[in-house]
Amino acid sequence: MRTKLFFLLILLSQVASCLSELCHPQDKTTLLQIKKELNNPTILSSWKPNTDCCKMSWYGVTCFRSNNHVRDLTISHDNNLTSKFPLSIGNLPYLESIYFDNLPNLIGPIPIDSISKLLNLKSLTITSTGMSGPIPNFPPHLKNLFNLDLSSNHFSGTLPRYIYKLPKLEMIYFYNNSLTGTIPSSYGYFNNKNLPSLLLSHNHLSGKLPLSLARLNTTVIELSYNNFEGDASMLFGSNKATREIYLTQNMFTLDFGKVELSKTMTTLDVSHNQIYGKLPMGIENISWLNVSYNRLCGKIPKGGNMNKFGVGSFLHNKCLCGCPLPKCK
Repeated sequence: MRTKLFFLLILLSQVASCLSELCHPQDKTTLLQIKKELNNPTILSSWKPNTDCCKMSWYGVTCFRSNNHVRDLTISHDNNLTSKFPLSIGNLPYLESIYFDNLPNLIGPIPIDSISKLLNLKSLTITSTGMSGPIPNFPPHLKNLFNLDLSSNHFSGTLPRYIYKLPKLEMIYFYNNSLTGTIPSSYGYFNNKNLPSLLLSHNHLSGKLPLSLARLNTTVIELSYNNFEGDASMLFGSNKATREIYLTQNMFTLDFGKVELSKTMTTLDVSHNQIYGKLPMGIENISWLNVSYNRLCGKIPKGGNMNKFGVGSFLHNKCLCGCPLPKCK
Protein backbone atom coordinates (compact mmCIF):
# COMPACT_ATOMS: atom_id res chain seq x y z
CA MET A 1 0.00 0.00 0.00
CA ARG A 2 2.78 2.40 0.94
CA THR A 3 4.58 1.64 -2.35
CA LYS A 4 1.46 2.49 -4.39
CA LEU A 5 0.98 5.71 -2.43
CA PHE A 6 4.61 6.67 -3.00
CA PHE A 7 4.33 6.25 -6.79
CA LEU A 8 1.03 8.13 -6.77
CA LEU A 9 2.68 11.08 -5.05
CA ILE A 10 5.49 11.07 -7.61
CA LEU A 11 2.96 11.02 -10.44
CA LEU A 12 0.97 13.88 -8.92
CA SER A 13 4.13 15.96 -8.42
CA GLN A 14 5.09 15.46 -12.06
CA VAL A 15 1.62 16.47 -13.22
CA ALA A 16 1.70 19.55 -10.98
CA SER A 17 5.11 20.44 -12.36
CA CYS A 18 3.83 20.19 -15.93
CA LEU A 19 0.77 22.26 -15.13
CA SER A 20 2.82 24.98 -13.43
CA GLU A 21 5.34 25.28 -16.27
CA LEU A 22 4.91 28.52 -18.17
CA CYS A 23 6.97 27.81 -21.27
CA HIS A 24 4.92 26.91 -24.31
CA PRO A 25 5.87 23.30 -25.15
CA GLN A 26 6.43 23.95 -28.88
CA ASP A 27 8.64 26.94 -28.13
CA LYS A 28 10.61 24.93 -25.60
CA THR A 29 11.22 22.20 -28.17
CA THR A 30 12.34 24.84 -30.66
CA LEU A 31 14.73 26.49 -28.19
CA LEU A 32 16.35 23.15 -27.41
CA GLN A 33 16.75 22.57 -31.15
CA ILE A 34 18.33 26.04 -31.50
CA LYS A 35 20.76 25.10 -28.75
CA LYS A 36 21.64 21.93 -30.65
CA GLU A 37 22.13 23.85 -33.92
CA LEU A 38 24.47 26.24 -32.08
CA ASN A 39 26.52 23.19 -31.03
CA ASN A 40 25.42 23.31 -27.38
CA PRO A 41 27.50 26.31 -26.34
CA THR A 42 28.37 26.79 -22.68
CA ILE A 43 26.56 30.13 -22.66
CA LEU A 44 23.28 28.21 -23.08
CA SER A 45 23.98 25.69 -20.32
CA SER A 46 20.92 26.97 -18.43
CA TRP A 47 18.66 25.72 -21.25
CA LYS A 48 17.75 22.41 -19.62
CA PRO A 49 14.84 20.17 -20.68
CA ASN A 50 13.61 19.74 -17.11
CA THR A 51 13.37 23.49 -16.35
CA ASP A 52 10.96 26.22 -17.37
CA CYS A 53 12.23 28.50 -20.13
CA CYS A 54 9.86 31.33 -19.13
CA LYS A 55 10.85 31.75 -15.49
CA MET A 56 13.94 33.86 -16.26
CA SER A 57 16.21 30.88 -15.59
CA TRP A 58 17.10 30.37 -19.27
CA TYR A 59 19.79 32.76 -20.44
CA GLY A 60 18.57 35.35 -22.94
CA VAL A 61 14.95 34.17 -23.10
CA THR A 62 11.91 36.28 -22.20
CA CYS A 63 8.28 35.29 -22.72
CA PHE A 64 4.87 36.87 -22.97
CA ARG A 65 2.86 36.53 -19.78
CA SER A 66 -0.36 36.35 -21.78
CA ASN A 67 0.40 33.23 -23.85
CA ASN A 68 3.76 31.91 -22.58
CA HIS A 69 5.35 32.14 -26.01
CA VAL A 70 8.92 33.37 -26.41
CA ARG A 71 9.08 37.12 -27.08
CA ASP A 72 12.81 37.96 -27.09
CA LEU A 73 15.97 35.96 -27.74
CA THR A 74 19.34 37.44 -26.77
CA ILE A 75 22.74 35.77 -27.17
CA SER A 76 25.87 37.89 -26.90
CA HIS A 77 29.55 38.11 -26.00
CA ASP A 78 30.70 34.55 -26.55
CA ASN A 79 33.91 33.83 -28.43
CA ASN A 80 33.43 30.09 -28.07
CA LEU A 81 30.06 29.80 -29.80
CA THR A 82 30.92 28.33 -33.21
CA SER A 83 28.12 27.60 -35.65
CA LYS A 84 25.87 28.97 -38.35
CA PHE A 85 22.77 31.00 -37.60
CA PRO A 86 20.13 28.58 -36.23
CA LEU A 87 17.47 27.82 -38.85
CA SER A 88 14.95 26.70 -36.23
CA ILE A 89 14.53 30.27 -35.02
CA GLY A 90 11.80 30.60 -37.63
CA ASN A 91 9.68 28.22 -35.53
CA LEU A 92 9.16 30.76 -32.74
CA PRO A 93 5.95 32.31 -34.12
CA TYR A 94 5.56 35.12 -31.54
CA LEU A 95 9.20 36.22 -31.49
CA GLU A 96 9.55 40.02 -31.55
CA SER A 97 13.25 40.58 -30.98
CA ILE A 98 16.46 38.79 -32.01
CA TYR A 99 19.67 40.15 -30.52
CA PHE A 100 22.86 38.33 -31.54
CA ASP A 101 25.89 40.45 -30.69
CA ASN A 102 29.62 39.95 -30.32
CA LEU A 103 29.66 36.37 -31.56
CA PRO A 104 32.76 36.34 -33.79
CA ASN A 105 32.44 32.66 -34.64
CA LEU A 106 28.81 32.80 -35.70
CA ILE A 107 29.23 32.35 -39.46
CA GLY A 108 27.35 31.90 -42.69
CA PRO A 109 24.63 33.90 -44.43
CA ILE A 110 21.38 35.31 -43.07
CA PRO A 111 18.76 32.53 -43.36
CA ILE A 112 16.09 34.70 -44.90
CA ASP A 113 13.64 31.81 -45.43
CA SER A 114 13.68 31.13 -41.71
CA ILE A 115 13.47 34.75 -40.58
CA SER A 116 10.67 35.42 -43.06
CA LYS A 117 8.42 33.17 -40.97
CA LEU A 118 8.63 35.55 -38.00
CA LEU A 119 5.61 37.70 -38.76
CA ASN A 120 5.74 39.44 -35.38
CA LEU A 121 9.42 40.36 -35.58
CA LYS A 122 10.06 43.99 -34.62
CA SER A 123 13.82 44.14 -34.12
CA LEU A 124 16.60 42.12 -35.77
CA THR A 125 20.11 42.75 -34.44
CA ILE A 126 23.04 40.74 -35.79
CA THR A 127 26.18 42.69 -34.90
CA SER A 128 29.88 41.99 -34.50
CA THR A 129 29.69 38.43 -35.79
CA GLY A 130 31.51 36.42 -38.45
CA MET A 131 28.44 36.23 -40.66
CA SER A 132 28.89 36.99 -44.36
CA GLY A 133 27.17 36.90 -47.72
CA PRO A 134 24.65 39.40 -49.09
CA ILE A 135 22.07 41.32 -47.09
CA PRO A 136 18.79 39.86 -48.37
CA ASN A 137 15.63 41.69 -49.34
CA PHE A 138 13.51 41.20 -46.25
CA PRO A 139 9.95 40.63 -47.50
CA PRO A 140 7.26 43.28 -46.89
CA HIS A 141 5.08 40.83 -44.98
CA LEU A 142 7.46 41.46 -42.05
CA LYS A 143 5.21 44.45 -41.47
CA ASN A 144 6.25 44.99 -37.84
CA LEU A 145 10.00 45.19 -38.43
CA PHE A 146 11.27 48.64 -37.45
CA ASN A 147 14.88 48.01 -36.44
CA LEU A 148 17.35 46.29 -38.79
CA ASP A 149 20.85 46.36 -37.31
CA LEU A 150 23.39 44.32 -39.29
CA SER A 151 26.44 46.41 -38.44
CA SER A 152 30.03 45.25 -37.95
CA ASN A 153 29.88 41.93 -39.78
CA HIS A 154 31.33 40.65 -43.07
CA PHE A 155 28.32 41.19 -45.29
CA SER A 156 29.12 41.97 -48.93
CA GLY A 157 27.36 42.64 -52.20
CA THR A 158 24.99 45.47 -52.94
CA LEU A 159 22.41 47.12 -50.73
CA PRO A 160 19.07 45.27 -50.71
CA ARG A 161 16.90 47.15 -53.18
CA TYR A 162 13.44 46.31 -51.90
CA ILE A 163 13.62 46.86 -48.14
CA TYR A 164 11.90 50.20 -48.74
CA LYS A 165 8.68 48.16 -48.88
CA LEU A 166 8.93 47.29 -45.17
CA PRO A 167 6.15 49.55 -43.86
CA LYS A 168 7.49 50.31 -40.38
CA LEU A 169 11.24 50.23 -40.95
CA GLU A 170 12.84 53.14 -39.09
CA MET A 171 16.42 52.17 -38.27
CA ILE A 172 18.83 50.83 -40.90
CA TYR A 173 22.29 50.06 -39.52
CA PHE A 174 24.48 48.48 -42.17
CA TYR A 175 27.76 50.20 -41.24
CA ASN A 176 31.13 48.52 -40.97
CA ASN A 177 30.67 45.77 -43.54
CA SER A 178 32.01 45.19 -47.06
CA LEU A 179 29.05 46.41 -49.07
CA THR A 180 29.62 47.70 -52.61
CA GLY A 181 27.72 49.50 -55.34
CA THR A 182 25.43 52.50 -55.14
CA ILE A 183 22.50 53.49 -52.97
CA PRO A 184 19.37 52.36 -54.86
CA SER A 185 16.96 55.11 -55.90
CA SER A 186 14.27 53.11 -54.08
CA TYR A 187 15.76 54.30 -50.78
CA GLY A 188 13.99 57.59 -51.35
CA TYR A 189 10.63 55.83 -51.30
CA PHE A 190 10.40 54.19 -47.91
CA ASN A 191 6.81 53.92 -46.77
CA ASN A 192 7.94 55.66 -43.62
CA LYS A 193 9.38 58.93 -44.96
CA ASN A 194 10.41 59.93 -41.44
CA LEU A 195 13.31 57.46 -41.37
CA PRO A 196 15.18 58.26 -38.15
CA SER A 197 18.46 56.48 -38.94
CA LEU A 198 20.28 55.47 -42.12
CA LEU A 199 23.79 54.36 -41.21
CA LEU A 200 25.92 53.05 -44.10
CA SER A 201 29.41 54.22 -43.14
CA HIS A 202 32.62 52.17 -43.32
CA ASN A 203 31.74 50.16 -46.43
CA HIS A 204 32.89 50.24 -50.07
CA LEU A 205 29.84 51.98 -51.45
CA SER A 206 30.37 54.33 -54.40
CA GLY A 207 28.79 56.44 -57.12
CA LYS A 208 26.38 59.34 -56.94
CA LEU A 209 23.53 59.64 -54.49
CA PRO A 210 20.05 59.27 -56.01
CA LEU A 211 18.04 62.49 -56.14
CA SER A 212 15.16 60.59 -54.55
CA LEU A 213 16.90 60.82 -51.16
CA ALA A 214 15.58 64.40 -51.02
CA ARG A 215 12.21 62.83 -50.12
CA LEU A 216 13.53 61.37 -46.87
CA ASN A 217 13.16 63.21 -43.59
CA THR A 218 16.08 61.45 -41.96
CA THR A 219 17.12 62.30 -38.40
CA VAL A 220 20.59 60.73 -38.64
CA ILE A 221 22.37 59.91 -41.91
CA GLU A 222 25.86 58.45 -41.89
CA LEU A 223 27.67 57.82 -45.20
CA SER A 224 31.26 58.34 -44.03
CA TYR A 225 34.25 56.26 -45.18
CA ASN A 226 32.91 55.18 -48.55
CA ASN A 227 33.65 56.23 -52.12
CA PHE A 228 30.64 58.39 -52.88
CA GLU A 229 31.00 61.27 -55.32
CA GLY A 230 29.02 64.15 -56.77
CA ASP A 231 26.19 66.10 -55.15
CA ALA A 232 24.93 65.48 -51.62
CA SER A 233 22.79 68.59 -51.25
CA MET A 234 19.57 66.54 -51.40
CA LEU A 235 20.34 65.33 -47.88
CA PHE A 236 19.90 68.84 -46.52
CA GLY A 237 16.82 71.02 -46.19
CA SER A 238 15.54 73.75 -43.88
CA ASN A 239 12.22 71.95 -43.33
CA LYS A 240 13.71 68.57 -42.50
CA ALA A 241 14.08 67.11 -39.02
CA THR A 242 17.73 66.20 -39.62
CA ARG A 243 19.94 66.36 -36.55
CA GLU A 244 23.16 64.65 -37.62
CA ILE A 245 24.89 64.24 -40.99
CA TYR A 246 28.22 62.44 -41.43
CA LEU A 247 29.81 62.52 -44.89
CA THR A 248 33.54 62.44 -44.09
CA GLN A 249 36.09 60.58 -46.23
CA ASN A 250 34.25 60.56 -49.56
CA MET A 251 34.56 62.52 -52.81
CA PHE A 252 31.47 64.69 -52.63
CA THR A 253 31.49 67.91 -54.68
CA LEU A 254 28.81 70.53 -54.01
CA ASP A 255 28.43 74.27 -53.47
CA PHE A 256 28.13 74.35 -49.70
CA GLY A 257 26.92 77.94 -49.66
CA LYS A 258 23.68 76.88 -51.36
CA VAL A 259 22.86 74.23 -48.76
CA GLU A 260 19.99 74.90 -46.38
CA LEU A 261 20.55 73.49 -42.90
CA SER A 262 17.67 72.18 -40.86
CA LYS A 263 16.76 74.08 -37.72
CA THR A 264 17.29 70.92 -35.69
CA MET A 265 20.86 70.25 -36.92
CA THR A 266 23.31 69.56 -34.10
CA THR A 267 26.16 67.64 -35.76
CA LEU A 268 27.76 68.05 -39.18
CA ASP A 269 30.90 66.33 -40.47
CA VAL A 270 31.69 66.86 -44.16
CA SER A 271 35.48 66.73 -43.80
CA HIS A 272 37.80 65.11 -46.35
CA ASN A 273 35.72 65.74 -49.47
CA GLN A 274 35.87 68.17 -52.38
CA ILE A 275 33.18 70.56 -51.18
CA TYR A 276 33.51 74.18 -52.32
CA GLY A 277 31.83 77.56 -51.81
CA LYS A 278 31.06 79.39 -48.58
CA LEU A 279 29.85 78.09 -45.26
CA PRO A 280 26.04 77.90 -45.24
CA MET A 281 23.78 80.20 -43.28
CA GLY A 282 22.93 78.99 -39.80
CA ILE A 283 26.10 76.97 -39.38
CA GLU A 284 26.86 78.93 -36.19
CA ASN A 285 23.95 77.13 -34.50
CA ILE A 286 25.50 73.67 -34.87
CA SER A 287 26.96 72.07 -31.73
CA TRP A 288 29.62 69.88 -33.42
CA LEU A 289 31.24 70.76 -36.74
CA ASN A 290 34.04 69.58 -39.02
CA VAL A 291 34.48 70.99 -42.55
CA SER A 292 38.25 70.45 -42.79
CA TYR A 293 40.07 69.15 -45.90
CA ASN A 294 37.76 70.63 -48.53
CA ARG A 295 37.82 73.59 -50.96
CA LEU A 296 35.79 76.08 -48.97
CA CYS A 297 36.31 79.84 -49.07
CA GLY A 298 35.06 82.94 -47.32
CA LYS A 299 34.85 84.29 -43.81
CA ILE A 300 34.00 82.04 -40.89
CA PRO A 301 30.92 83.54 -39.19
CA LYS A 302 30.93 84.68 -35.58
CA GLY A 303 28.47 84.10 -32.78
CA GLY A 304 26.48 81.09 -31.77
CA ASN A 305 28.68 78.06 -31.15
CA MET A 306 31.54 79.16 -33.41
CA ASN A 307 33.79 80.03 -30.49
CA LYS A 308 33.68 76.36 -29.45
CA PHE A 309 35.43 75.11 -32.58
CA GLY A 310 39.20 74.98 -32.91
CA VAL A 311 41.44 75.13 -35.96
CA GLY A 312 40.92 71.43 -36.61
CA SER A 313 37.31 72.04 -37.61
CA PHE A 314 38.33 74.30 -40.52
CA LEU A 315 41.92 73.61 -41.58
CA HIS A 316 43.08 72.59 -45.08
CA ASN A 317 40.53 74.51 -47.09
CA LYS A 318 41.16 76.70 -50.11
CA CYS A 319 40.60 80.13 -48.58
CA LEU A 320 38.58 80.03 -45.39
CA CYS A 321 39.57 82.82 -43.05
CA GLY A 322 38.68 84.37 -39.74
CA CYS A 323 38.81 83.08 -36.16
CA PRO A 324 40.10 80.45 -35.37
CA LEU A 325 41.99 80.63 -38.71
CA PRO A 326 44.12 83.65 -39.72
CA LYS A 327 42.33 86.95 -40.30
CA CYS A 328 40.77 87.64 -43.66
CA LYS A 329 42.80 89.97 -45.87
